[in-house]
Parts: sequence; structure tokens; C-alpha cells
Amino acid sequence: MIRVLIADDQEMVRAGFRMILDSEDDIRVVGDAGNGHDAVRLARELRPDVCLMDIRMPGIDGLEATGLLAGEEATDPIRVVVVTTFDLDEYVATALNNGASGFLLKDAGPALLVEAVHAAARGDALVSPQITVRLLRHFHESDSSRDRAADRPREELTGREHDVVRAVARGLTNTEVSAELYMSLSTVKSHLASVQGKIGARNRVEIAAWAWRTGRMSD
Repeated sequence: MIRVLIADDQEMVRAGFRMILDSEDDIRVVGDAGNGHDAVRLARELRPDVCLMDIRMPGIDGLEATGLLAGEEATDPIRVVVVTTFDLDEYVATALNNGASGFLLKDAGPALLVEAVHAAARGDALVSPQITVRLLRHFHESDSSRDRAADRPREELTGREHDVVRAVARGLTNTEVSAELYMSLSTVKSHLASVQGKIGARNRVEIAAWAWRTGRMSD
């Protein structure tokens, strides 16, 4: 059973998300919060598997709350999926840099919301398809000040790993990568796990961002 905490300042949104998620056999909403302070407090008390986090909330906003719960300084990180109305590149980039395991727009639909919860629970990440590639290009174009040495892999990627990375960076799912590259789903997952270890990425979104940032998409 995947335990979920919902944080949003609109009661109707919280109720709608609860109805969608509680209708799933393997998901249970264990609590909700209407502001950032309560979201952090409840998440630390209840230890949900996934926290759905709005951005604009009273107290501390969802981006700061995400950093407190899922960022590098968090002693016992919780998986956070940011769900917002605002399709802004800086919000998406900040959320993911703060450790979010996904970023969805509120109009993404019930199926994608459920898929994002499942992805986060298994340690993967999902970003709304309409912003994925644009976001990753944003990483590539705006991150010129980053120390390139920090992006060097601990061990060079194999040719097939490069193929998988480029496909993921174009926004393809594992199933789509499998079909395009004529390899099994388990092999795709194995390559992604290997790449994560080589470049120090936490999930597929960080792999994709790394690919755009380091020029691998033009290799």
C-alpha cells in the first residue's frame, strides 16, 4: 500500500486528489495539509511514501518545503511530487533541484497523477509530458555557469547506455525506449540503473537533465 500525504492550500483540490487516489487499490491518503509548515510537520510525523506538494501555499512555499523533505540536507528524505497550476521553467527546475521526484500540472488528469505517485513510490520520477523536453532544454541553455568537471561520469557510459540516455532525455518512457531500441524492458532498467551510478543521478529526470547539460544530445 502506497501511503500519500496531500499538501495544497485549496480544500477542493485536496478533496479531489483524495477521491482519485483513494479509489486505487494500492494507494491510501493518510493526511492532508493546507500550508507549507503543516506539510513538513505532517510529513515528518506520518512518514508517507509520497507527498503531493503544491507550490504557492501560506507559510513556507512548496519549493522550500520540498527542499526540507527531499533535498540533499534532509536526513531521512521523503519522496515529493510537486503538483501545480504554474507551468514556469524556474519552478520546475527549482523543484527538481530541491529533490522532487516529479512535477505535474494540475490539469494533467487523474491517470497521470496516479502514475506519478506510483513512479515516485518506486524511486523513479515523472514530469508532465508537455513540459519535459522544454524543461531539459532549459537546463542545457541556462546552466552555463555550472562546473563541468562535476558532470564527468565516474566511469564512461557504454554505447547502449548512451542510446538509452538520449532516448530518456527526449521524454520517452521505459516502454517506448524498449520499443525504439529493440531491447527488453528489464535491459532498459538495467542500463538506467548503471547510468545513475556512473553520473550520480537519483532518477531518470536527473539523467535526462545531465544529458542536455553536458551536450550528450548532440553527440
